Amino acid sequence: MNRISRSAEEIESVIREYSDMLYRICLVMLGSQQNAEDALQDTFVKYTSRAPVFTGAEHQKAWLIRVAANVCKDMRRFNFRHKHMNIERLSEFCKSEEDSGILEAVFSLPAQYRMVLFLHYVEGYDVGSIAHMADISPAAVKKRLQRGREKLKLKYTEEDFRYEKTPVKTSI
Repeated sequence: MNRISRSAEEIESVIREYSDMLYRICLVMLGSQQNAEDALQDTFVKYTSRAPVFTGAEHQKAWLIRVAANVCKDMRRFNFRHKHMNIERLSEFCKSEEDSGILEAVFSLPAQYRMVLFLHYVEGYDVGSIAHMADISPAAVKKRLQRGREKLKLKYTEEDFRYEKTPVKTSI
């Protein structure tokens, strides 16, 4: 692939357009604000130094998502012995209050389900696009979506069950 040098205006435009989305992906994959910021920075460094000539905006967006996902995978691999998940300030990054609980539940899932659920339900990508970005088969994406939904359903069912078993005090 041919690589080109990019102008400062083009780089700033790409950062403005994609940084929020890429940050959310990195946050979901890494579970830490600091690690997500580092991964985002590494992604844009790779964009400025290694990005190919893109055929269109979707190609550029898919390339950035794939690079961000790979950077996150590399960071997780590197930090395997030092697991850290900082979700105390998670609600600050949600679009609404209801999203906070859902995002926390997604964080509690194994890493293999987080990215596919986020890309499919939050970013709106189809199974084929996610498979290409994550470098897995479409069948694997479908299975991860299915299992991730099952795990979320189980988690919410268990919570609802706990609340139903709590005795209610009445004043008679």
